[in-house]
Amino acid sequence: MTPRFPAEFEPHAATWIAWPHHEPDWPGKLEPIPWVYAEIVRSLHRHERVEILCQNEDVEASARRALDAHGVRENFRIHIVETDRVWLRDSAPTGVITDDRSVTLVDWRFNAWAKYSNFERDAHVGEAIEHITGLRRIEPKRADNHERVVLEGGAIDTDGEGTLLATEECLLSPIQERNRGLTRDDYERVFREALGIRRTIWLGEGCVGDDTHGHVDDVARFTAPGVIALAYEPDPADDENHRRSVDNFERLQLAGGERGALRVVKLPFPRAVEMNGERLPASYANFYAANRVVIVPTFNDRNDRVALNTLAELFPDREVVGIHAVDLVWGLGTLHCLTQQQPKGGAR
Repeated sequence: MTPRFPAEFEPHAATWIAWPHHEPDWPGKLEPIPWVYAEIVRSLHRHERVEILCQNEDVEASARRALDAHGVRENFRIHIVETDRVWLRDSAPTGVITDDRSVTLVDWRFNAWAKYSNFERDAHVGEAIEHITGLRRIEPKRADNHERVVLEGGAIDTDGEGTLLATEECLLSPIQERNRGLTRDDYERVFREALGIRRTIWLGEGCVGDDTHGHVDDVARFTAPGVIALAYEPDPADDENHRRSVDNFERLQLAGGERGALRVVKLPFPRAVEMNGERLPASYANFYAANRVVIVPTFNDRNDRVALNTLAELFPDREVVGIHAVDLVWGLGTLHCLTQQQPKGGAR
């Protein structure tokens, strides 16, 4: 059966998250993070079910206390599933819809962004979600050696109509190399066979501070078929994000923006966010589009309002909610990184 990778802005059956528990992800700052998660669930649960993975019963009890304090008492479920980290955008499977309108879980191999050594639990998240949901799960393989393809959900974004965004920095660079020897053509074959993608638009680089080495979900996102929100730094004196975003804008213009086939809407970056001298990947493009609501990371910055207004114009049928993410981004990810949608099957 031919798969179709639905856009994030299409209907969801649920959103999957994992409750924070790994202190080294937020060194010295884990304490406020569960309260940010509770605020995220508070925004989402009114519109779709939230499925929450908890490390153990103690973490579950902590999650329930935080959720109850935020008035969240329904439309969520908790599952005891061990994880190394909580970035389910990358460790959880990608949902596709097949010809019979059923949902299949495309379970990529996860190797912690080819950077960290502790990922054995995260590598089995797909199996846990298969068991909980009863959905069919597949493991895409390479054509040359039949090994599982390494890929993270944050590395790809789609319009739901066969077009996909990715970056060369993430997938074609020898730095943090996911699949040694896999070429541009090889990736496009994988995208075609596993996700039903007919066209891949290759951007250059991700944003400064991204430890995934170039995930596209920090720089460019589809908000509708043919419409892309691009994180863009206009000031050449500002930082490295200017060069990167200018290059990505030019690539999108060549891909169709110049002739009107693509509409590219610029999102600002916030001013640089640093912690202990480390530049963090603060980006409004890391928003999450759920049923009837879009949650957007905010950074106590004057551009918060610009980003929220821009996304409100791009999603006129949804509530747009800002979630304070200055503490959250210390974990090197924000709202899109920690969520993974489960598409809704049935009639389109």
